[in-house]
Amino acid sequence: MPRTNFESLLEAGAHFGHLKRKWNPNMAPYIFMERNGIHIIDLYKTIAKIDEAASAMKQIAKSGKKILFVATKKQAKSIIETHVSKINMPYVTERWPGGMLTNFATIRKAVRKMVSIDKMMKTNSFINLSKRERLQITRERAKLEKNLGSISDLNRLPAAIFVVDINKEKIAVAEANKLNIPTFAIVDTNADPNKVDFAIPANDDASKSISIIVETIVKAIEEGLVERKLERDKRALEEDKKREQQALKKKAEEEAEKQKTEVVSEEQEAKKTPEAKTTRKRIKKTTSKPISK
Repeated sequence: MPRTNFESLLEAGAHFGHLKRKWNPNMAPYIFMERNGIHIIDLYKTIAKIDEAASAMKQIAKSGKKILFVATKKQAKSIIETHVSKINMPYVTERWPGGMLTNFATIRKAVRKMVSIDKMMKTNSFINLSKRERLQITRERAKLEKNLGSISDLNRLPAAIFVVDINKEKIAVAEANKLNIPTFAIVDTNADPNKVDFAIPANDDASKSISIIVETIVKAIEEGLVERKLERDKRALEEDKKREQQALKKKAEEEAEKQKTEVVSEEQEAKKTPEAKTTRKRIKKTTSKPISK
């Protein structure tokens, strides 16, 4: 079942491409026609590609892995921040820090530095610093928060990245391709769809077009996260049930062993016949008599 429909994409202006003279020939399969010197994107193919990308990203989220969203252009910043923050996925809406993926260890050091500053600001040593030193530290913290605050929870390389405008984010795409990280992107008629693994042909300049696609992708990821939680709860319930059954089995075995011990004790008592008791009494009586001389 399609996750989007033709009418909503049409209203959002997702079908508008760039001028014919700015097109990339590799986008030819996704172009429906040309009108007034502007390429028109085939929205039926856009819908198919959105569904394909959404299904793949849902599976990644279901596996518990992180997806990094990258969109530094003005039209997409607020959209990414609004939608992606709801699902607790990392995102980059400021300048892409060069080497963020290929030199991930250095980026993690900067994030740890931000955490150490936070700890220091809660101690008396920070209060005892001069006003100028406190101001410098506060400014450094604000800068780190602006550039890296949204990826502070990214402890390892993402399982995939989602990009808005691969021409603008070419460094991010190049780093992901170098590390064989799956790439998803909104690709306009002036870009090369072969540079990414899952290309969604659509207008990457209109905020409405970006919003409807990002919202669809985020909903798919949310579905994956919900299914993952349900599966984890189901497994936990099954494990609890299994432990309960094992406890009941152990208790039954202990009861059976106890009953067996009681039966054995009763059998031993039954073996002590009246004749055996009389014989023991006679032996005791004989040994107690004094020996005559």
